Formats: sequence, C-alpha cells, structure tokens
Amino acid sequence: MFNTRLFIILLASLLFSSPAPARTKLVALPDRESTLIRLDHPEATLVQEERTLTLHKGINKIDFSWKGVHIDPDSIRLRILEHPDDTKLINVSYPPNAQALVWDIYSPKGWQEKIRISYLLANIDRVITYEANTNKEESELALSSFMVLRNFSGETFSPAMFQLDYGQGFEKSIIDGETKRMLFFAANDLKIKKVFTFNAGVHPWEPAKELNNVGIPVHYELENLAANHLGEHALWNGKTRIYQDDGRGSTIFLGEDMANYTPVGRKMELYIGDSRDLVVTQRKTREERKNVRRNRDNEIMLYDSDEEMKIEIENFKDHPSTIKIIEPMQGEWNVNKSSHAHKRENAKQLEFELHIPAKQKTILTYSYTIKNIRG
Repeated sequence: MFNTRLFIILLASLLFSSPAPARTKLVALPDRESTLIRLDHPEATLVQEERTLTLHKGINKIDFSWKGVHIDPDSIRLRILEHPDDTKLINVSYPPNAQALVWDIYSPKGWQEKIRISYLLANIDRVITYEANTNKEESELALSSFMVLRNFSGETFSPAMFQLDYGQGFEKSIIDGETKRMLFFAANDLKIKKVFTFNAGVHPWEPAKELNNVGIPVHYELENLAANHLGEHALWNGKTRIYQDDGRGSTIFLGEDMANYTPVGRKMELYIGDSRDLVVTQRKTREERKNVRRNRDNEIMLYDSDEEMKIEIENFKDHPSTIKIIEPMQGEWNVNKSSHAHKRENAKQLEFELHIPAKQKTILTYSYTIKNIRG
C-alpha cells in the first residue's frame, strides 16, 4: 500500500453562504491495484500507479501528500481512465508549507472511477551489470545481464512491475533502503571476434626502442544482431566481468570492463587486457612536398605532402590473429595506394583490419596525400 497519505474528502454541500458548517465525508482510498516503475532513464524514475476511486456526484477533493518521499512535485500528473469524457479534473491547488496538493475532480454522477497517478521519483535507480563467459577457443560467448535495483526513495513497493525499455518486465517487492540484484536476461552461443587494436596516435611506432614492454590492447567484439541471437533491443552500458573456459572444467578470470551502450546493429567491445603476442612496428618511409604556393616575399604559404607508411605486424601466437590498425589523419587527405583493404572511418581516421597467420609477419604499406598544409 502506498505509504503516502492519499484520501478523498467528499463534499456533501458547497453552500458556504449557509450559517451551518459544510458537511464533509472522509472515505478511505482503496489500495493500489497496480504499480509500474519505468527504469528507462538513467537519471529519473517514472512511477505510474492505478487506483479505483468511489466518486460522488459533484466536486470531489483528493488530497495527495508525499512527506518523506522523494517525489518531484512538478512531475505529478493525474489521468482519468474510466470515464475520461465525463469525469473531469478541474483544478489543482497546493497547500502552503506542505508537501501536498489537492485535486478537484468533477463527477456527473456517483460511480467508480479508475485513475492513473504518475510522478518522477528520485533515489530509486538501477545499475546494469554483465557476466560474460567465453569458450576455450574464444569463438563464442554466453552473456548474462543483471539488474541491481536500489531503493532509497522513502517509499516501499509491495509489489510493483519494473520495466526497462527492453526485455520482459518483472514483478518485485522492494522496501525503502533495500538493494536487490536479479537476472534480467541471458543469451548463449553468441559469436565473438578477438581483435588486437594498434592506434598509431597512441602506441609507440617502434616498440623495440622502448624501455618497457609494449602491449597491444585486446577486445572481444560482439555484434548486437538477430543473426547472433541478439538484435531485439539495445544493450545498456554496464560493468562486465569476463571469464574463459580453460578446457579442464574450470574458468579463468580475464578481466573487467565497462561495456558501452550498444544499439541494435552495432558492436559491443569488451577489453580483456594488453597482449605482447603481436608486435607492430611503424615507420614513415617517404615525405615529399608538392604544389608549393608562395607569397610575394617567396615565403611558403601552402603545400601538399605525399607520404608513405610501412607497418610490420608479427604474430608470435600459435594461431591466426585479427588486428585493427588505426591511423589518425589530419587536414584534407586521400589515400593514393594501399597494399590492403582500408576504410575511411571518418574525416580524421583511417582503419585497416588484417588477419595475420600464426608465427608469421605481414607488411602493410600505404601512401597518401595531405593537401593545403600551411607553411
């Protein structure tokens, strides 16, 4: 039962000019018939509750207060459900110095009226966490999503239907001050791809010259698609613990990552650490100025630059590996020639994805032109 005060004062007479005091009748409000708590928004929780009022003909005053409950007063709404064309909400007033409001509802006759009260409730929220378990070959993954529900709103819900924007709603009771963790959804046999990522704007070009060992970040890529037993809804961001089957009936803890929000059709990336099984060495092998433009004082104002890169990727692993090469680019540029397929990710980034055979080395070369460089 909603522990805020909610009751109906039915006015038996509105003849305030009469010397006799107006007669009123206090009627206890029925319990909530249903409560829906929407957890879609990360910063605000929407509560919708339905009750059936017993209205009398004329003006019915409904007093709603929320002392001790963290309700946003500006968000409180009342909707007539049973007879919306006849029963009317005609006025809302706010008593001074009180966490309360009064609704004036007109009813053309005495009858039962179902209403929906909605409001934003603070200090009740949810956190999404994941547990990912890969097979020994690191080709498939089982993903479990858990919802951690935290209630410090000042209100007790017993029970209520909790709903995110995807998955099945679930009915739970939760008292004020309580935290609950529950399985939200689970999916098995999800295809994954293990990808090494070298970013030329972040990682050293010649790791052999570094004093410390240089590792390359490794991720699992998981596509949120129907073909991959997903694709029905977005995946919320959340802390993810990642485990691997060791092939002997036990598991290995690979690491922990904060998964990003992943819409349908996009890839979720799960970072599992840095690896030294692949070594990437990058060098600029050519840089030549062309189309030099000078001013009257013979000072260089603009020029184009033709450049060429050579990237060596050596795989020390006993099986093939996939590596993504990210090349940051500046200004106006275009690729002239490349030894491997490439993708212009955006105006400032060129990407390659290569499959390196086990115990072998692959050499990637590409040339490009940067235009209109200021002198």
